[in-house]
Formats: sequence, structure tokens, C-alpha cells
Amino acid sequence: MPELARLRLDHAPALLAFERENRAYFAASVPDRGDAYFAEFDERLRALLAEQAAGVCHFHVVVDGDGEILGRVNLVDVADGSAELGYRIAEKATSRGLATDAVRQVCVLAATEYGLTSLRAATTADNPGSRAVLARAGFVPTGEIVLDGRPGVGYVRDLAGAAVRATVHSR
Repeated sequence: MPELARLRLDHAPALLAFERENRAYFAASVPDRGDAYFAEFDERLRALLAEQAAGVCHFHVVVDGDGEILGRVNLVDVADGSAELGYRIAEKATSRGLATDAVRQVCVLAATEYGLTSLRAATTADNPGSRAVLARAGFVPTGEIVLDGRPGVGYVRDLAGAAVRATVHSR
């Protein structure tokens, strides 16, 4: 069973493999990271880990029993008790409930470990899988937005104690 783990430097090789293997798949629904992302991967990872150590972001990976990374779930722009949620799951690991489970776990961590009271998220309107994950994890739509030049939907998730407990128990 895959497990959620806080991103560490020793995840670097598996994380880079995950991003490379899924680059075209991800680019179909979100903007491509670009060649510089891969060329400067080690430096970028160190910068992200410094942001995590400072508490302005929280990065997580979904790791299988062999150490392969199957997904990422990140909380960025942490401020005033809130953060922006982002996630991506490997193409070969989709449609198994992995994204929903990982997002739910991060919601619990956000409330209990990171002291957050709400999360924001967004997805393109033409991404029904992501919209379903957010709905199953307790996010509610806040309205239409433009996301990277495409029609999208904004979401919010209240992390009040009862709501987080309900999410954990609905697994």
C-alpha cells in the first residue's frame, strides 16, 4: 500500500524519475514544467526543501513499497492559516483512489500538524478526475476562474475539526 511521506532530499532520484516518466501526461492537463526544471532539478529541490523548513510550504510524496514515487501532494503559499493545495498522480496509478486518499491525508496533516484552518485548490473545468478528487476530499467550489488561460474552478476546504474527522472516517 502506498504511503504519504514528507518530501526529503533522499527522494530526489525517485522524484526526478516520476516527473520525467509523467511529463507528457501531466502536460496534457497542467502547464509543462519546462526543460529548465529538469536541468536544474537538484538546485530546485534544495530550494523547495528550504521553503519547507521555513514553514512556507509543505511538500509530500506518495511512495510505494519499492520506493517509487506515485504522486505528489503539496501545500504552498502558507499564510494566515491557509495554503494552496496542488497534487499530481502518476498516469499508471490513476483511477485507484490514490489521489483522493493522499489529499484527505494532507487535509488532516494541514489541520493537525501545520495548524491550518483552510485550504484552497483549483483545477481546469475540463479535468473531471481532479474535480471529483476535490469533491470527495471535502472541497467545495467557490466559482469559475481562469487557470493558465483555461476555464477553471476554484475550491476551498474548511479544516474545522469535525470536517477533518469526517474526511478521515470516510476512507
